[in-house]
Amino acid sequence: VQLQASGGGLVQAGDSLRLSCKASGRTFSTSNMGWFRQVPGKEREFVAAMGWSGTYTAYADSVKGRFTISRDNAQNTVYLQMNSLKPEDTAVYYCAINDPNRPYTPNQDDSYGYWGQGTQVTVSS
Repeated sequence: VQLQASGGGLVQAGDSLRLSCKASGRTFSTSNMGWFRQVPGKEREFVAAMGWSGTYTAYADSVKGRFTISRDNAQNTVYLQMNSLKPEDTAVYYCAINDPNRPYTPNQDDSYGYWGQGTQVTVSS
């Protein structure tokens, strides 16, 4: 399984960005997906998750109402639309695909078996 994340960049507070994560090598349409982020020196933090059918979503409290996760199974891609960005959203963002051999808890990173390379998001004040 390979995950390729893209879409990060440097923006100002209040701006928007859309991250993309394209998957290959596995049946994407039956896989749960997640987005996490990490700041140097801190633990990786859950951001959002979406079930394989697209009907289930979960968000961290810190991004609820500002971020939206979505997926296009025909394109094997999951997205993270980030609006009203804040300086505290600055981090490397990672997409992940769940490991079907593990119990699935959307906000727990050990539920995910494969990770993308990360894309940097920097929000200036």
